[in-house]
Amino acid sequence: MERSNDIDILLIGGLWLDGSAWDRVVPELQALGHRATALTLPGQGDGAVAATLDDQLATVVAAVDTAPGPVAVVGHSAASTLAWLAADARPEKVAKVVFIGGFPAGDGRPYADFFAIEDGAMPFPGWGPFEGPDSADLDDQARDAFAAAAIPVPEKVATGVVRLTDERRYRVPAVVVCPEFTPDAAREWIAAGDVPELAKAERLELVDIDSGHWPMLTRPAELARVLAQSLAP
Repeated sequence: MERSNDIDILLIGGLWLDGSAWDRVVPELQALGHRATALTLPGQGDGAVAATLDDQLATVVAAVDTAPGPVAVVGHSAASTLAWLAADARPEKVAKVVFIGGFPAGDGRPYADFFAIEDGAMPFPGWGPFEGPDSADLDDQARDAFAAAAIPVPEKVATGVVRLTDERRYRVPAVVVCPEFTPDAAREWIAAGDVPELAKAERLELVDIDSGHWPMLTRPAELARVLAQSLAP
């Protein structure tokens, strides 16, 4: 086995996911010589009924703080914003931020108010909104399993307001892993002003992966290789 990388990797799943979403990615990263930890967020798998965006950020920041050395924070989909918030909170400790299939929201924007709130939470809305490239590599069995395991996102997480305060976050190297969209498309969106936070990033890399929106489920080994390569000096 290769020598373990000096950077600890923190993995944050997107909406409706807990830490188990990374169960097939973590051992692949370990086999490549990396230390990787999948986080389960408050209100999304820890048994709590209610949580806030601040609660989830506090969990991520605590994981950054307790890591022995520099950290790469990997956020999937909406959790790209959580990863960016961690870089904003600890720019001196976060060595790299990786966004998988998502982009960080800007200051003052809601975290993820994308779907209807029911009884204080945002449940998985079904596959209708994700038909097409997002879910093309998920078969019926995988879709059923995802829907059955989906954890409603607490309302105060989904509607929480993003607060960014430290412009040193723009110096943290950032990587966008592009699953259901291409790097060229991402570049166009950034150039058009659709992702202002990344337009200001001083070091930004865009990497392609041939998958739908959930590569940790459908391409775990390939995703691990992409992440390992993105952390290379």
